[in-house]
Amino acid sequence: RPFFRIRHIGMVFQGFELLDYLNVLDNILLPLRIGGGLRVTPQARERATALAEHVGIGDKLRRFPGQLSQGERQRVAVSRALLLQPPLVLADEPTGNLDPSNKGLVLELLLDYVAESGATLLTVTHDRELISRFARVLDISELNQWSESGPGVGSCCWPGATCSGSAGRRLSWCWR
Repeated sequence: RPFFRIRHIGMVFQGFELLDYLNVLDNILLPLRIGGGLRVTPQARERATALAEHVGIGDKLRRFPGQLSQGERQRVAVSRALLLQPPLVLADEPTGNLDPSNKGLVLELLLDYVAESGATLLTVTHDRELISRFARVLDISELNQWSESGPGVGSCCWPGATCSGSAGRRLSWCWR
């Protein structure tokens, strides 16, 4: 099972899950080192470097996690999740530690990857600004409105649909 997950599911953890003794490049390449039968090739190094450059950390490949900001660590985690071009990406608050410009950069990377590869992106977020970018949104706070006939008003949104208003922080699952 772990080898299946490594090859088919890219995961972005809210707590990053970077290894302190590996530099940025090696943290991005980690799935290749622990996935049975996978190897670190020159092409894999090029892809890891390109992902890092795309999210603005290409100049930090030799740094260690302790030398990075929270936002930089998050961008390493996103790059690692996309390294093997998985058909499914699970992301827990993928932009939660990012400033507005880097939030846009990382979100674009994830959404562009999904559009180009046909992959599915499932993310959990409290950030209501992200919701308009997703094809479907399930607001967990409204799950009690679900019945046998389907979701309650506003609990699932598709492009052009209106989602219910927000009071305070809400948790949403978004997928594309």
